[in-house]
Amino acid sequence: MIIGVLGAGQLGRMLALAGYPLGLRLRFFDPTPDAAAGEIAPLMTGSYNDHAALQEFAKGLDAVTYEFENVPVEAARALGQWVPVLPGPRALEVAQDRLVEKDFFRSVGVEPAPYRQVDSPSDAQAAVEELGLPCILKTRRGGYDGKGQVVLRADFYAADAWQEIGGVPAVMEGFVPFRRELSLLSVRSATGEVRCWPLVENEHRDGILHLSRCPARESTDGLQEQANAHARAVLEGLDYVGVLALEFFELEGRLLVNEMAPRVHNSGHWTIEGAQCSQFENHLRAVAGLPLGSTELRGYSAMLNLVGDTPPTAELAACEGLHVHLYGKEPRPGRKLGHMGICSSTAAEREAVIERAESLLRKSSASVSG
Repeated sequence: MIIGVLGAGQLGRMLALAGYPLGLRLRFFDPTPDAAAGEIAPLMTGSYNDHAALQEFAKGLDAVTYEFENVPVEAARALGQWVPVLPGPRALEVAQDRLVEKDFFRSVGVEPAPYRQVDSPSDAQAAVEELGLPCILKTRRGGYDGKGQVVLRADFYAADAWQEIGGVPAVMEGFVPFRRELSLLSVRSATGEVRCWPLVENEHRDGILHLSRCPARESTDGLQEQANAHARAVLEGLDYVGVLALEFFELEGRLLVNEMAPRVHNSGHWTIEGAQCSQFENHLRAVAGLPLGSTELRGYSAMLNLVGDTPPTAELAACEGLHVHLYGKEPRPGRKLGHMGICSSTAAEREAVIERAESLLRKSSASVSG
């Protein structure tokens, strides 16, 4: 069976690696000829707007999926003429527009943070007056890892924030005094079976995910049940097939949804070592029509991103309990070069491995800057 993937970054690379043991072969389509997944699977380069190239790409494929949510919806729809596209294009439509996404969440009974539509400086000012300060102005489209957004505080005028994001359609979000950020990875098959991994606790640095822990510390059955119910509502509302990530704010024992990612997700990389079936394998199982695998844990897991600088690979590889995954990318500021997976038998052991890894990264960073 051959599965096509739109996008060929590190998520595609890990999908391909997960597919081989199942006898699945992947073929990628990406505008970039040196995309990371091209090292380990066939890569066709072309524009997502070139329907003739997409039709050629579709030949011989059994299904198509995608590894990032900014694939043009029209490209997914065009491919749907020749081969099943999973998840369906509706998931892309919802995820690519923050206003549409939040409206959709409400429509299926999943509560987002307070928000207002903003299409002008006067809208921005009205939203501030309704939501109060601080609040966050975000572009409706684009922007990730902290880009495309401005935090408004008492000394920041709404009109200035509007100009700073480029004067484009936006959403103003009310500030949520959350305790922590959590995420949930879930998967749904074409027959409607749903499985969820345990809640993940996330820490960010400079708007980029730094560390994920699973299970989340001090997680409760009540929080997990809320998250699972929210995931099922979104999955069924979209008739979704594949892995879906939902990001939450924990606020006084309840979960407010922040956003969704209709794909495998950075906060789920720990599943490679830490779960009976990884997010990558389960996504392919769903898309290929195979039975879903177990989402049970193997231990106490974590994931640390490697960002920006060349990591001290030899030292990290020598750290017991640490699994290094490099993506074959050239270093540059803010770029995800790889990640480290951790799976330990106890929570205390997990924390010890995290501390050793972060200590090595600090020393390496100090050496480079010095």
